[in-house]
Amino acid sequence: MTVSDLQLVLASANPDKAAEIVAILEQVPGVSVLPRPLSVPDVKETGDTLLDNARLKAVALVKATGMAAVADDTGLEVEALGGAPGVYSARYSGKHATYADNVKKLLDELYRVGADAPENRTATFRTVALVAFPDGHEVWADGEVNGVIADAATGDAGFGYDPVFIPDGAGGRTFAQMSAGEKHEISHRGRAFRALAEQLRRTRRLR
Repeated sequence: MTVSDLQLVLASANPDKAAEIVAILEQVPGVSVLPRPLSVPDVKETGDTLLDNARLKAVALVKATGMAAVADDTGLEVEALGGAPGVYSARYSGKHATYADNVKKLLDELYRVGADAPENRTATFRTVALVAFPDGHEVWADGEVNGVIADAATGDAGFGYDPVFIPDGAGGRTFAQMSAGEKHEISHRGRAFRALAEQLRRTRRLR
């Protein structure tokens, strides 16, 4: 491994999220991403913010492996719901919620508050991406994309809330109607991890 190489252990075991993160980070010369060891259990996301949760996960992997670790946390903030589900996005409808469960609850809640028109269904997807190093140093960045929540799920690609999130400037398509490359180009996660790569370069952790 040369001085410019950087191996990162991935905190997330979610295969959908992991695939997106690896696809983005491994485009950066010198970066390789290793999967989370099977012996390391899920980290409880007890933080009050996305940054708190990203840090909790990354630090836990550093302690478990002795290697630099990368983690992220993502939240969907819907204006009509006071910013919910926010930090609870992954478990909006319960601890063991499926993607479909969360989407259904989101649409039901918007119906409950009478948010029918597109202008009343505005939302922001946010991601915080963080690398923690064994020496205690950390580097983090965030990314966001604005959009609206669709009336119903549309599209077969993506995961999570992708079938109901229509990002601004995408011609009315949901994330789930886009190719992976199209989504990475404009998504919250793509923006956060590209910004993270730039932060790593600036701190000389990566050349």
